[in-house]
Amino acid sequence: MHDYSIRAARPDDLDGARALMLDTVYRDFGTGYVPRWHADIIDPAAAYLASPRHTLLVAVDPRGQEVVATAALDSRGPAHPPNPRELAERYPSGETAQLRRVYVRPEHRRRGLARRLVDELLAFAAADGGYRAVYLHTDPKVPGAESFWRSLGRVVHDEREDLDGGEDVVHFEIPMER
Repeated sequence: MHDYSIRAARPDDLDGARALMLDTVYRDFGTGYVPRWHADIIDPAAAYLASPRHTLLVAVDPRGQEVVATAALDSRGPAHPPNPRELAERYPSGETAQLRRVYVRPEHRRRGLARRLVDELLAFAAADGGYRAVYLHTDPKVPGAESFWRSLGRVVHDEREDLDGGEDVVHFEIPMER
């Protein structure tokens, strides 16, 4: 059993966090780096450390001090496009805590890290006092992603059911208090 350290990312954690995030978008999503979707990965300091309403958490393996998991929160609601208009209206920026980049290296999965990180993000959102809702979207093709988020929240839109042949994206709302 590992005794992982979970903390707010420090400047010296950012290279490890960036590497993990990039590995995930290439390996798990198969998209690779897409600037309009992944700019926060390239500059996580600007995206998550510069605003007191945003955060980037890391889980560090104490054996090698390697960043093995990430989880982020920012105050940007889902943009339309590419997301459905009703979601952009329901989850406006400034009032919505959007969970992002909840990624765990494959060899460290199934150890409760993602759940611990999400619990910390929810506590951060609640402590902020200005967030009305917690939102995220996920790619259901990533093994375990959809079932993990279903265990924590409720589906508010499944684009696989859209008549216009939407993307493979499932949108969730997570209760701030669990």
